[in-house]
Amino acid sequence: MASLNVYSVLVVSFLTFGALMATKENNEIIKENNCETKMGFPCVLEAFTSIFETGSISNKCCGELVVLGKVCHSALVKRTLENPLFKDLTPTTIIAKSIQTWNNYLALIDSPSPSA
Repeated sequence: MASLNVYSVLVVSFLTFGALMATKENNEIIKENNCETKMGFPCVLEAFTSIFETGSISNKCCGELVVLGKVCHSALVKRTLENPLFKDLTPTTIIAKSIQTWNNYLALIDSPSPSA
């Protein structure tokens, strides 16, 4: 019974926190976290191409994106999807690709370099 109560509290907390985050505009998240100043423009282009088109990202830019952080990464992708220029894209597909790309970046950063 106690474990059910703990589980209920966790679910309610998660839903409440999720609802609070969902009400925050992507632009507010981007502004509060200085997301637009954390990556150089060439790396922004590489990341954009790898998510919204077909392309790859260099190790340098991969590192910049990881420093940018997942909160900024997600907010920037979602804000881009709100742009009418991208209305023909399927948001679920782009968000899934964004998550996959983020995980790939982390794997590249976390993997040990081959020794010389």
